[in-house]
Amino acid sequence: MRLVFAGTPEVAVPALDALIASERHEVVAVVTRPDAPAGRGRRLVASPVAERAEEAGIEVLKPNRPRDEEFLARLREIGPDCCPVVAYGALLPKVALDIPARGWVNLHFSLLPAWRGAAPVQHAILAGDQITGASTFLIEEGLDSGPVYGTVTEEVRSTDTSGDLLTRLAFAGSGLLAATMDGIEDGTLQAVPQPADGVSLAPKLTVEDAQVDWAAPALRVDRVVRGCTPAPGAWTVFRGERLKLVAARPLPGEDGLAPGDLAVGKNHVHVGTGSHAVELLWVQPQGKKPMRAADWARGVRIAPGESLGAADVR
Repeated sequence: MRLVFAGTPEVAVPALDALIASERHEVVAVVTRPDAPAGRGRRLVASPVAERAEEAGIEVLKPNRPRDEEFLARLREIGPDCCPVVAYGALLPKVALDIPARGWVNLHFSLLPAWRGAAPVQHAILAGDQITGASTFLIEEGLDSGPVYGTVTEEVRSTDTSGDLLTRLAFAGSGLLAATMDGIEDGTLQAVPQPADGVSLAPKLTVEDAQVDWAAPALRVDRVVRGCTPAPGAWTVFRGERLKLVAARPLPGEDGLAPGDLAVGKNHVHVGTGSHAVELLWVQPQGKKPMRAADWARGVRIAPGESLGAADVR
């Protein structure tokens, strides 16, 4: 089939690579989000998918909105058979959905109908799921509600951050998407409607969602830190400023600290929660790079009685 691939971030690149490598299909163009400011200089930078497509000599389309008439006209000229999608980042209007003869097929990083929405991996970790996966489905106008072509499963490890898990799913899902294209092309794969039961939603996490509540149990604190890493980044407050929490681990049996209270040793930083303590492993103060929590604690010279989680933030 002639394919137009739609995707934007680094997590979409493995799937694009798998389709480029396919001997059965041709990626004739890529659709991605417009260049965006990045870095300290805030200069405009092309998306990872755009960079990979340009390296491969593939035409890149960067519409401001996928309903722009210039983009729709070019898509009609290209005449794709199918449009595979991975984390494109914009809603596709019906006028665009109707152009490819075999539709737009999305690789979504959950086992649908669970975790429909923008942040399925983060919500799987926050919820304590032990198994998740990826699904390919035919895009409809509803939110991730279309019929499913296939799935792969993946274990959620106890130390996984959302970044760790998403990376594994990106590579596992790339094979699933390529196989889905094969099955659509040769007619051996039929999409199956999603069940009405088991639907859950995974909206994008906000900065407020990522604030750690030290009165919550240690298990919840651990999930928030892992689920919000690398983005939007779990955080707390210390001396009126935000302190990003990069890595932590629960310490079952370590009791005696009130929520937010700090116990600092030569090589450790423990924090009380609503149950047992957690150990901070890596933190990132405002304006600085990530550092070991013990090094941070030595540098700021934590005084007896100081704690994390005060409400006022400068």
